[in-house]
Amino acid sequence: MTINPEISDYLVEKKMFPDKAVINKEGVVTSRIYIILEGKAKIKKRGLKGSITIDTLGEGDFIGEMELLKQGERPQVVSTIADGPLSVGLLDTERLISEWNAQPDKLIKLISNLMLKLDNMISKAIVNVERSK
Repeated sequence: MTINPEISDYLVEKKMFPDKAVINKEGVVTSRIYIILEGKAKIKKRGLKGSITIDTLGEGDFIGEMELLKQGERPQVVSTIADGPLSVGLLDTERLISEWNAQPDKLIKLISNLMLKLDNMISKAIVNVERSK
């Protein structure tokens, strides 16, 4: 994959994950942000009846960015699992956080609130899917 030059400036390391490897685990605090270089990853959310796949990510998609947008290290609200061999680029999180924090407070609060609302909508959708089973 050819990475957008603006993104490639933030790459600090490339990593490979085997099929079914856990990249981020729901409930675990992390500040790592990845971009998918090759392969796919499943986004899963725990529910009362087990784990539900809510999305599949591919090349160019980010993993872990929502926690940054919600202002720093927060527990992951979903798990990300490799769906086959997966190549990712680890982004310079400290630099991203520094640049994010340089944005106007109003913008940071607005986007952070939008991310929290998205988290709540995902949780409600999982409950509704489980009820329909």
